[in-house]
Amino acid sequence: MGNCPPAFLKKFHPNRPMSFVHALNPLFVLSGFAVGFLVGMTGVGGGSLMTPLLILLFHVHPTTAVGTDLLYASITKTGGSLIHSINRSIDWRIVGRLATGSLPASLLTLGIFHFLSIDAAALNALITKVLGVTLLATALALVFRRRLLASYTRRVGVLTPQQTRLFTVLTGAALGVLVTISSVGAGAMGVTALILLYPELPVVKIAGSDIAHAVPLTLVAGLGHLMSGGVDTTVLVSLLCGSLPGIMISSLFAPRLPDLALRIILAATLTLSGVRLLAL
Repeated sequence: MGNCPPAFLKKFHPNRPMSFVHALNPLFVLSGFAVGFLVGMTGVGGGSLMTPLLILLFHVHPTTAVGTDLLYASITKTGGSLIHSINRSIDWRIVGRLATGSLPASLLTLGIFHFLSIDAAALNALITKVLGVTLLATALALVFRRRLLASYTRRVGVLTPQQTRLFTVLTGAALGVLVTISSVGAGAMGVTALILLYPELPVVKIAGSDIAHAVPLTLVAGLGHLMSGGVDTTVLVSLLCGSLPGIMISSLFAPRLPDLALRIILAATLTLSGVRLLAL
């Protein structure tokens, strides 16, 4: 947590350490539920919403927010992967190609941070800025996805199988670096890239493959942050207590709500969060 915890957190147990306040804190549970519910509705927004929420609302240090959110995403998306696997909506070929690029890139990024012994204040500033830019890029990808697809089809055309394989691995590598630094990108940006690379696949299979790939990526990156002390496990437990029921409930209502409205709401939220982080 930051040096000045929010007063609304302190008032629950003013004479106890903050770790006790975190344990199953209703505010964290509610936040986890809200983000989990939205992720279940749209398929994206986990890291894009949870990390800035922890930083801006709860004043968690950026490095701790990223590490906590990575493990939160890994556990939450494991449930989604199981459902997609049962429904046979995962292309494991795509998952393998993405992981071939993302896992080494994530480990390399963690190694660079460790061996260079980057100053904590400088690292926090870097994460905040990268996160802000990534949120804005994710919002644009959500709003202009159809235009991106149309422009890509006109200019690039059909890729050969070899080109598709190469670009998938490179996409995984880019996501590995981005997710390890900011915990954002595996959802909306990953899905958008896969739609461009595999236009013949149904969207449900694209989403399922992206979710399945996010599990090992966020787990590796999250464990790296955990080893360096960049994870608040008590916050993590509270978030999961809210997010897992949220995803299950939202899966019942998702087919009844217009996708466009949900994407506009999510994009607006990401834009506001991105601008706020860049202004810090």
